[in-house]
Amino acid sequence: MKNIRNFCIIAHIDHGKSTLADRLLEYTNTISAKDMEAQVLDDMDLERERGITIKSHAIQMDYVLDGEKYTLNLIDTPGHVDFSYEVSRSIAACEGALLIVDATQGIQAQTISNLYMAIDNNLEIIPVLNKCDLDSANPEEVEDQIVEMLGCDHEDIIRASGKTGMGIPEILRAIVERIPAPTGDPDAPLQALIFDSVFNPFRGIIAYFKIENGTIRTDDFVKFVATGKEYHADEIGVLKLDLAPRKELSAGNVGYIISGIKSSREVKVGDTITHVDRPCSEAINGFQEVKPMVFAGVYPIETEDFENLRTSLEKLQLNDASLTFTPESSAALGFGFRCGFLGLLHMEIIQERLGREFDMDVITTVPNVSYKVYDKKGNVTEVHNPSGLPDITLIDHIEEPYIRASVITTPEFIGPIMTLCLGKRGELVRQEYISGGHRMELTFDMPLGEIVIDFYDKLKSISKGYASFDYHLHGFRESKLVKLDILLNGESVDALSTLTHADNAVTFGRRMCEKLKELIPRQQFDIAIQAAIGAKIIARETIKAVRKDVTAKCYGGDISRKRKLLEKQKKGKKRMKQIGSVEVPQKAFLAVLKLD
Repeated sequence: MKNIRNFCIIAHIDHGKSTLADRLLEYTNTISAKDMEAQVLDDMDLERERGITIKSHAIQMDYVLDGEKYTLNLIDTPGHVDFSYEVSRSIAACEGALLIVDATQGIQAQTISNLYMAIDNNLEIIPVLNKCDLDSANPEEVEDQIVEMLGCDHEDIIRASGKTGMGIPEILRAIVERIPAPTGDPDAPLQALIFDSVFNPFRGIIAYFKIENGTIRTDDFVKFVATGKEYHADEIGVLKLDLAPRKELSAGNVGYIISGIKSSREVKVGDTITHVDRPCSEAINGFQEVKPMVFAGVYPIETEDFENLRTSLEKLQLNDASLTFTPESSAALGFGFRCGFLGLLHMEIIQERLGREFDMDVITTVPNVSYKVYDKKGNVTEVHNPSGLPDITLIDHIEEPYIRASVITTPEFIGPIMTLCLGKRGELVRQEYISGGHRMELTFDMPLGEIVIDFYDKLKSISKGYASFDYHLHGFRESKLVKLDILLNGESVDALSTLTHADNAVTFGRRMCEKLKELIPRQQFDIAIQAAIGAKIIARETIKAVRKDVTAKCYGGDISRKRKLLEKQKKGKKRMKQIGSVEVPQKAFLAVLKLD
C-alpha cells in the first residue's frame, strides 16, 4: 500500500489538464504509441469536439522510481464551473492534487474555487505551471501569483508543458515524494466509496470505487449500504485504458465492480460498499447532495417517446449524478420532465447527449430558477415552474435565490463589467487587487435568475475572454417578481411564461413579442401575440395573414361581384381563426434565451 498514490488534476477551463494527462500516460508507457491520441481520456465525441472535459476519468499508471515500482491512480477532472460537482467527487477519492495554472493567463476564478475544495479535503497540492513553452508565457509573474495564493516556495512550483513534455519527469517524482500514500487497514471490514458509475448495455452498471479499508475479492458477496441491496462481485479490477480484471483489491486502491446491476436506482454515487457477512460499522461520508441551479422542462417531440425519455434520463443520471428530474405536464407540449441542471452549459450538454447517445429529439423550455413563495397564511412552497405559481391574490411575497459571484479580470475591463453586473440587479460587495495590482477580483451579490440566460456569454465578450467567473448560492431574498404570460390569439402558451422582476417586465415582454413575430410562420389568418401580467396586456404584435388573391379570376363587371368574393373569404377567415391552432417552432423556445 505504501507504493500507491491517488491524485487528481484540477484547473480552470483550457489550462491544459487533459494534454498534461496525455503526457503522463505516455511517459509511464500506460498507452502504446499506436493508441495515443489527443485528449485520450476524453472518450465522448462531444468532449473532443468542444475541447472540454465533461466527465472525470480515472486511469492507473505504473511508474518506476529509483528501482521501486509505484502504482499511480490519476483522475482527470473538468474545469468548467457547471461541472464542479464532478470535481468534488474526484477529490473525495484522492490524497493529492496537481493544481495546473496556465503560464500565459495566470490564476483564474475556477482555479481558486477548485483549490479551496481540495484544501477543505486536506489534499496535498502540487502547483504546476503549464504552457511554459509558449512565447506569450509569463512564468515569473504567474509564479508570484501562485506563491501569494498558496503560501508555498518558488522551488515547489514545477514548470511544465503539456505540448512538448517538458517537466513531466519532475511532476512524476513530485507525485511520489510529496503526495502521501493512502491510509487504511487491509484487514479491517470492507469500506469502499463509490465515486462514479457508467451504464454498459451488455454488462449492466459498472461502479467505480476507492477502497478506504478492507479487501475485496472476485465472487465476494457485497452490500451497498445506502440502498441495502446485496450482490455478488462478478468481476472486479483496475481502470487502465480499458477495464483490467484482478482477483483482489485492497485498501488504498481505485477500481471497478461489475455485479449485473440492471436498475439505475440501485447505484448511488457517494454510497459505501461493504461485505454482507462482515459489514463495516458506518458508511463513509460521501459528498454533499448536489443543488441544481437552473430548471427547464424537457419534452419529447413525439408524445409516445415519453417512456423512452425517462429511461434515457435515468441512464444519463448514472453517469452524471448532478442531473435531477421529475415528471410534469404542459398544455402546449404534453408530458415531459422538469430537469434540474447546474448551469446553462450543463443543460446544453445534456440536451446534446440525449440526441447523440439515445437518439432522443427533445424540446427544452425557457430555463428558470426555483423561487420560494410565501402565502398570506405564512406557508412556504418552492416553485420551479412559473405555471406552478399560486393565484396572485393568495401570495404575500416571493423570495428568489441570490448568488455570491466572484469575477477576476484585468483593470481595463472593470467599467463594462460593473455596468453589466449592476444592470443585472447586482450589488457590489467588494473589489480588491490581487497579484501585485495586475488583476482585480470583484465580488457581487446577484439574483441567480438574472444570470442563467446570457450573463456568461456577455461577460466573455465584453472582457475579450479575459474575465473568469465563479459563483456559489448565497441565500434567498424578497423580490418584486411578476409572472409574464405570452398569449397567442388569446391562448396562453405555458412553456413560454417566465417569472421576471417587475422593473424589467415591460421591456422583456415587448422584446419577446417582437422576437416571436419573426419566428412564428404566417398563417391564413391574423395571429395576435401578446405579453400579459395577470389580466393586463403590456405588449402586442400582430402577424399578418398570408392573403390569397380571391378576386384574381374576377375581371371587369360590377364591383359587387368582387365584394361578394371578399365577404366569402372574410367568413372563411373568421371560421379558420376559431378552429385554427398556431404551431410554435422549437426555435422560438430557444430564441427567448438570445433576445439581444
